[in-house]
Amino acid sequence: MHTSSDDDDRVHLTSRPHRVTQIPRRLADCEMVPDNVVDNEGDIVHYAMLADIEPLDVKSALKSKVWLEAMIDELKSIEKNKTWDLCKLPSEKRAIDVKWVYKVKQNPEGQVVKYKARLVAKGFLQKQGLDYDEVFSPVARHETIRLVIALACSRRWPLFHLDVKSAFLNGPLEEDVYVKQPPGFELKGKEDKVLKLNKALYGLKQAPRAWNKRIDLFFVVQGFVKCSVEYGVYVKHSDKKHMLIICLYVDDLLVTGSSLAEIEDFKSQMKSEFEMTDLGKLTYFLGMELLYTAKGVILHQAKYATEILRKFEMLDCNSSVTPADTRLKLEIDENSDTVDSTIFRQLIGSLRYLCQTRPDISYAVGYVSRFMSKPLKPHLLAAKRILRYINGTIHYGVLFPYSKDSVKLELNGFSDADWCGDKVDRRSTSGYLFKFQNAPVSWCSKKQSVIALSSCEAEYVAGSLAACQANWLQSLLNEMKIIDNITVMLKIDNKSSINLAKNPVSHGKSKHIETRFHFFRDQVNKGKLSLEYCSTDNQQADIMTKAVKRDQFLKLSREIGIVCFDSLS
Repeated sequence: MHTSSDDDDRVHLTSRPHRVTQIPRRLADCEMVPDNVVDNEGDIVHYAMLADIEPLDVKSALKSKVWLEAMIDELKSIEKNKTWDLCKLPSEKRAIDVKWVYKVKQNPEGQVVKYKARLVAKGFLQKQGLDYDEVFSPVARHETIRLVIALACSRRWPLFHLDVKSAFLNGPLEEDVYVKQPPGFELKGKEDKVLKLNKALYGLKQAPRAWNKRIDLFFVVQGFVKCSVEYGVYVKHSDKKHMLIICLYVDDLLVTGSSLAEIEDFKSQMKSEFEMTDLGKLTYFLGMELLYTAKGVILHQAKYATEILRKFEMLDCNSSVTPADTRLKLEIDENSDTVDSTIFRQLIGSLRYLCQTRPDISYAVGYVSRFMSKPLKPHLLAAKRILRYINGTIHYGVLFPYSKDSVKLELNGFSDADWCGDKVDRRSTSGYLFKFQNAPVSWCSKKQSVIALSSCEAEYVAGSLAACQANWLQSLLNEMKIIDNITVMLKIDNKSSINLAKNPVSHGKSKHIETRFHFFRDQVNKGKLSLEYCSTDNQQADIMTKAVKRDQFLKLSREIGIVCFDSLS
């Protein structure tokens, strides 16, 4: 057959492969608007979407009135604190670059409340031993924050929130550090000069430690005593038998006490020493929201949970009654399809922080966390099951009930274990839950480090983990002078482990148990722990060790103190 040259060209052109354009991973959560479909009205909508988005560079920020004012306010704060001095750079020193970081701050309802510009040093250019030495800075643990809130609710103390403006700019530096002038605000005719830092700047590796030393010294001068077992807690006892408690988390302060007058006096002292923001009654702290009801205070993360569901596109998913299926046994199956490990780790990390107010998902989140190194499709489906449960329980939180002043302060605990529950390595899962004044303050779900040969041994190992936490809580309450020499009641649903903790019985079956786990028996013999048997149906730590059936899960959740605040508000 004879074909023309035009036919040959046409055949050749139709067989040419087409390149498929893929959206970059960093833009996966964004709504893409092609340029060729945007009309005049679409342009207005398109730019309106960018109205409250942080600028990408200094040039863009300088053109915006709100961001220019934010940068000027930041420089005024720096100059007010006498953070730096203009000078020539010594020949043996190197100046560190600085950059502007922009952030739109929103309230829990998503409304813009502030445009924040922060001048940040590029601390990754610092060298240890030359530009900095020690960098560690202690903060209050989440268990401590929940314990203080439970104490305040039981005694009906007021809770307040203070924020230190530009906190890191108050910390004096021990090393000689030089930085370049702020971009966009270089002094004319002095562009070759640099800034020698007298105090810390955001981004420096030693900035958190310098600020902590500064405020720690201030608290000591004011008569506060720092707890030796919790460096983020400061307590002050007055002659009038009043007490004041401060929980410090970087630049956020949770303040409570028995005297409102002393709290107001402390606020005045803080405002005279630092530039402060009095946020009033505690309603939002570290991403956790507090709702005040007639029965008590509910600690929840509804806003954060909604953000997680929106981020992973699960807002419209079907709800689940429980976070994990009782028949679910995850393992490493080489035949299963792999999933994006970055997305999976982001999901697990988000869920882990949600556990700070949701003990009901602690086991399910901990279980799927064991497969982050190489996540497979079944692991992702199990994680999405947790999201479906959260979608149906967004308005859930833990209740810190009010109590009468005459009620005796008590600290009780539950300890449990699931023997050989992990199908991969046959290790058991430990779980504990501690309640102060019937409010959950500390909980944990953790895979054991050894393989238990019996359910008695698994419960014994779990008891040692609970004993360590109980010992720390006792020490903290003693240092705060809340309760002296308290005995913690620990409830266990295994009689053999209780007998093994009280007496060295069954030596032939327990002689292989590692010495460190006998700390459990030591605490019992010293009278710090009092063991009590409880049935499995009433074991509140049971949902920390395994997936339980629906009715039992709902029952234990209610007993722990997880409530729906929509029904109480």
